[in-house]
Amino acid sequence: MSIVKRSISVTDEQHAWVKQQIALGYYGNESEVFRDLIRKEREREDKIAQLQRLITEGIESGYSEKTVSQIWAEARKKYEMQNG
Repeated sequence: MSIVKRSISVTDEQHAWVKQQIALGYYGNESEVFRDLIRKEREREDKIAQLQRLITEGIESGYSEKTVSQIWAEARKKYEMQNG
């Protein structure tokens, strides 16, 4: 993977926060901070997209004739089968 060098502008407060993260030993340099922030944002976006897919799937599946108790019983059974 190639590295592309970029210049960005941040506020004084943001710069101080980045420097603090490095001083605390969480990161070795500024580039690591920004790469980690980007990675975390991409993970967050992936989780949101997955939730949106699941919500759509639930809406499109329509209404159930099952009671809440029946649904929970099925969920527990499925969980136990998967997790022993």
